[in-house]
Amino acid sequence: MASIVSEAIAAEPVELTRDAAFARRIIRLALTSSIALGLVWLLAVVTLNVHPGVGASLALGWLLMPSILLFSLRRPRVRYALVIPSALVAIPLLVICMDNLPAEPVGRAGWLLLTAGILSGGVLGIWFWFRWMPVPAWLHDPFSRGRWVLVGLHVALVVFGLLLVAVSAL
Repeated sequence: MASIVSEAIAAEPVELTRDAAFARRIIRLALTSSIALGLVWLLAVVTLNVHPGVGASLALGWLLMPSILLFSLRRPRVRYALVIPSALVAIPLLVICMDNLPAEPVGRAGWLLLTAGILSGGVLGIWFWFRWMPVPAWLHDPFSRGRWVLVGLHVALVVFGLLLVAVSAL
């Protein structure tokens, strides 16, 4: 019987429901992404000589990510659309890493850490929210210790990357 219940729970992950506890996480993520992605855009256009398309893509990702997250509170299935702002941010960051990294080591390290953090966040979303890869039972609960560790790693990479880029710009 427990197996049947587990399978039913896994069929509709809480990430794609209106679960009140998870809704609080969505609101925090919308606020955090609006700040972090705004900083990514600002640092890219101020510290690097990037193609205007890179800046525009980062700006559009910055605007769409929190908008989609907040809209998804009413329609959780809209969360699938998060691949759009994720790509709008991840692709320009990869372009920056391939073509626009500063020669200065601190800034270089910052952009690499930031990109790794953004990409890891995308992988976590695809894995946990969209279930494009199997999620082990010990990671099924969105508030599990294992998930917090992985989310913490994602956040640490982004924050340290932003800090290094900002420090190198001074």
